Amino acid sequence: MLRHVASGRLKRNESVTHIAYAPAVSTALSIAVESPRERGVERLLADSTRHAQSLGYPPEATILLDAQQFEQPGVRLYVARDETGRALGIAAIVDGTDTGAGPDEGRAELARMFVDAEARGLGIAGMLLERVETDAAARGIREVVLETGTLHLPAQALYAKHGYRRVPQFGRYVGTPTSVCMAKSLLTFGVDSLAEEPLSVVD
Repeated sequence: MLRHVASGRLKRNESVTHIAYAPAVSTALSIAVESPRERGVERLLADSTRHAQSLGYPPEATILLDAQQFEQPGVRLYVARDETGRALGIAAIVDGTDTGAGPDEGRAELARMFVDAEARGLGIAGMLLERVETDAAARGIREVVLETGTLHLPAQALYAKHGYRRVPQFGRYVGTPTSVCMAKSLLTFGVDSLAEEPLSVVD
């Protein structure tokens, strides 16, 4: 298993983010928007689906974007790769999320956040979040929302660590007992966000 620690130093070069991480092996991580058809991405999508299914959710509660949906307008898929080009993590964001009152161009939904099992613990998920949020804010997105599951306790803790808070279920997740919805404002002042509720990672 990889034993690297992220340095937290990011270098952005147009559409690609380069991050140095060490110390066991000197290498670099790049994050870029890619097609879901690129090398290694389908493997991560399949692993993500298998992981969700392995937790015991009923089939109707496993609501995941597929490769064709990633290619729709307004959807961006970010891929983290090491210096050899191996895909280590993914995260998608969908602009114009409908949270109940019709599509809102100021909101975007984070989806399919997943990191390869052998690359966990390196801070890759946090780096993906930072890149996704930075780009979203630059496009004028005010708030990022997401859905995770009641059994995804590590994911809930990760999002809470990065400033996400529990909110009422929205859109297609309304009425799904296993869905936990969260949100994060990308604005410092004048926040127009969903009503927040206290976060609990134990349901």
